[in-house]
Amino acid sequence: MISTQYNAMITAVGAYLPEDRLTNADLEQMVDTTDEWIMTRVGIKERRILKDKSLGASYLAIQAVRQMLERWNIDPLTVEGVILATNTADYHFPSTSSIVAFETGCRHAFTFDINSACPSWLYALETGANFIRSGQYKRLIVVATEKMSAAIDYTDRQTSPLFGDGSGCVLLERTEDTSLGVQDALFKTDGNGRSHLIMKSGGSASPATAETVARREHFVYQEGQHVFKNAVLDMARVSREVMKRNHLTNDDVAWVVPHQANMRIIQAVSEYTGVPMDKVMVTIQKYGNISSATIPICLWEYEPKLKKGDKLILSSFGAGYTWGAVYLVWGYDGATAPRR
Repeated sequence: MISTQYNAMITAVGAYLPEDRLTNADLEQMVDTTDEWIMTRVGIKERRILKDKSLGASYLAIQAVRQMLERWNIDPLTVEGVILATNTADYHFPSTSSIVAFETGCRHAFTFDINSACPSWLYALETGANFIRSGQYKRLIVVATEKMSAAIDYTDRQTSPLFGDGSGCVLLERTEDTSLGVQDALFKTDGNGRSHLIMKSGGSASPATAETVARREHFVYQEGQHVFKNAVLDMARVSREVMKRNHLTNDDVAWVVPHQANMRIIQAVSEYTGVPMDKVMVTIQKYGNISSATIPICLWEYEPKLKKGDKLILSSFGAGYTWGAVYLVWGYDGATAPRR
């Protein structure tokens, strides 16, 4: 007896961005910076901020998932799992995914969180794809959500212009057409990057104390030049490696979807892969760096331009250092998707 081969295909997307905007002009009133300095170095004009301090990253994900379920008329009780990527969880426990599943009506779903810095959603996507390839599951939600504003020191001119808040999600479903969906993934880690991009306190190695709070160690700490250099090289190389092992030329690739950390990094990935910038998804100018949520938000933003069969290369880099790329073949025509 020949067993059926399955693959996992994205069949719907969703996103939520808070209404409040933090512009470069606003930041000029907060720290020693200028619009020119920010645009020249990172390419960000504004970013969205969830200002209500009583709301966490789960709120953003709940809005994104609800929007997707309602827009596509999906019964939440048919969702078998919610895999959530985040670096800004509501709590150490319970998991943020369990909160999102409960609040969106996904009462039959298993849940767990993934934290591997900015590439977390790519890890979650490949993990979800493998659950479906096993034959045991048919329909999962893979969501990323970040309230980065809760982790940023707005007196630090190096990090305060970089990050924003938001959530993006996809519905991942079983298909017997293995030419569609998640085709390949490659992930790598170099622990030597630990000290260059880190939140120094708040975990079990350095629990919160009055002293750690006074030293402002509960915010993102980043050594920008070191991170930039490694991000450029590693995102570009892993994207090219995935293309090479899947026999893809730059002409074959319809879209490159890079993590939205820095416009210069995005341009370097374009140059290294040979895919021109008009085929590179870019949202950084209006949303900033939303860590693990940048890539699914890009897919949501560009959905109307996506066509069934489009070949996409997704890549990301983050703390750890950890980085990776996914080769994905799009499963539906975005122009015919339900109206937002």
